[in-house]
Amino acid sequence: MAPWAGVELSALNPLRALWLALTTAFLLTLVLQLVPAGLVPGCALFQDLIRYGKTKREGPSRSAACRVFDVPKRYFSHFYIISVLWNGFLLWHLTQSLFLGVPFPYWLHGLLRILGAAQFQGSELALSAFLVLVFLWLHSLRRLFECFYVSVFSNAVIHVVQYCFGLVYYVLIGLTVLSQVPMDGRNGVVIHCNHRIPFGDWFEYVSSPNYLAELMIYISMAVTFGFHNLTWWLVVTYVFFSQALSALLSHKFYKSKFVSYPKHRKAFLPFLF
Repeated sequence: MAPWAGVELSALNPLRALWLALTTAFLLTLVLQLVPAGLVPGCALFQDLIRYGKTKREGPSRSAACRVFDVPKRYFSHFYIISVLWNGFLLWHLTQSLFLGVPFPYWLHGLLRILGAAQFQGSELALSAFLVLVFLWLHSLRRLFECFYVSVFSNAVIHVVQYCFGLVYYVLIGLTVLSQVPMDGRNGVVIHCNHRIPFGDWFEYVSSPNYLAELMIYISMAVTFGFHNLTWWLVVTYVFFSQALSALLSHKFYKSKFVSYPKHRKAFLPFLF
């Protein structure tokens, strides 16, 4: 084990603290959704903040005050526009730094240090961060394409807090990747908008294979970084709980809407959950 590994694992820098807090929040939210109805007092605002799209429509009745803060779910495309631009910007500077020796801008270098960027040597970790940032940028580009040419959003909505969180998330995730670099001085046709029970492939095992695939993407990024990288595994843990929550809500929606919904199908993890 490298001499810095023990220190790296034990330090709780601002980024790790943030991802740990988000992970805990989504874990608690997921647990609350698993508790039988009636055991925990209901909160309309809480339910409004965790639901979006179809699960918001089919959730508890919403007051006019709640609907004031609705924004169209199609605004999801804004997340990926931000991600493509911002993470492309970070990727450009990382490429310049790694291959041409051009230092990061002063403000970016300072921001990364404040967030708790790696303080040790290790060029192999910088190359891992480069690969992960490339994967993240390509993933965002693919999702942006899907938003424009594949996804059907109909009249679904999200809360403005969820919208703001999504914008901040893709800025933060790129900074988290870049913080792993050692600071060593260097069109589809829409047929209808109704929901149907999907079958085939992963849909035979889980209700939301897209959420499962999202988790696997982040796990592959974690493997690229190496199994000892605590910061990115906190990101993976957060993604796990946040995607599990969305998958559970979707699963409940499908089971309530379709009497013939397959009994063997799980919400998120095949055969388990």
